[in-house]
Amino acid sequence: MGLIKFLKDKFGGKSQAPKDKYVAGLAKSRHNFANRLKLLSNRYQKVNEAYFEELTEILIEADVGVSLTFEIIEETRKEARLTNKDAPTDINEIIVDKMFVSYAKSGANIINEIQFQQQKPTVLLVVGVNGVGKTTTIAKLAKRYLDQNKKVLLVAGDTFRAGATAQLEVWAKRLDIPIVVGAMGSDPSSVAYDGMQKAKELGVDLVIVDTAGRLQTKTNLMAELSKMRRVIAREVDDAPHEVFLIIDATTGQNGVLQAKAFAEATGLTGIVITKMDGTAKGGIILAIRDEIGVPVRFIGLGEKMDDLQEFDLDQYLYGLCLGDEK
Repeated sequence: MGLIKFLKDKFGGKSQAPKDKYVAGLAKSRHNFANRLKLLSNRYQKVNEAYFEELTEILIEADVGVSLTFEIIEETRKEARLTNKDAPTDINEIIVDKMFVSYAKSGANIINEIQFQQQKPTVLLVVGVNGVGKTTTIAKLAKRYLDQNKKVLLVAGDTFRAGATAQLEVWAKRLDIPIVVGAMGSDPSSVAYDGMQKAKELGVDLVIVDTAGRLQTKTNLMAELSKMRRVIAREVDDAPHEVFLIIDATTGQNGVLQAKAFAEATGLTGIVITKMDGTAKGGIILAIRDEIGVPVRFIGLGEKMDDLQEFDLDQYLYGLCLGDEK
């Protein structure tokens, strides 16, 4: 069974809350990708070199990434030759198959939910540049695990931006959870230390540590993150257990560059993509997986607290390629 038919059978014609969120959240990207594929196929009876050139352009403009785009196109050409297929609709189906394979070959069987430690706090370090929705995402993650009856503590490790601490304090109050803050301009590692002490004192399940979001090219920021990791590891064995990078989907290839820089410096365990509903370039998820090999764990499909969804490759491809089909 081809992937297109599989996705239609799995999701088509029935309302499911997660699937519906993907369909709504990926509307702009779907218009830019799936609709352009349809328009392209309507202009050709048989595929030729010009068709593949336009396909390449569509993938690149969807932020799939140049190297991955060429790989997908080449694999599609090979399969088309082997199966003697030259109808545009067949080629477009092969493209979707290859998009799935490109992600899955890097390891699709990832457990996206945080796996909690026994007898000690689970520590999540959250990194990312300013303006990507880091503070709001921390709040959404906290709410997600509060709803799973976990005790959550926030640690305001971005001591260089007063607004970051203030925003996190507002969220802590709204969610009715404890927060550890430090003085403006204080050493973030000292705040992280205080946070670990408080976590053990309160017996919390999850500690979410915010970090400074200055430009990823600053070597002092990376040194600072490394120091925070060392301090946290001294206080809680094997911590941080998770390091999530928050990326704004609307930044496109800039987000891929950010992911590379942070992966080198902090040992990422996952990516959280925010503002997917605001971009027409939904291919960034495939590009990140291809470029740095770190899985997307959660995806932001809107502004509501429950719009942060666990990433699901099937639902993503359905929302990107088929969501408008009846």
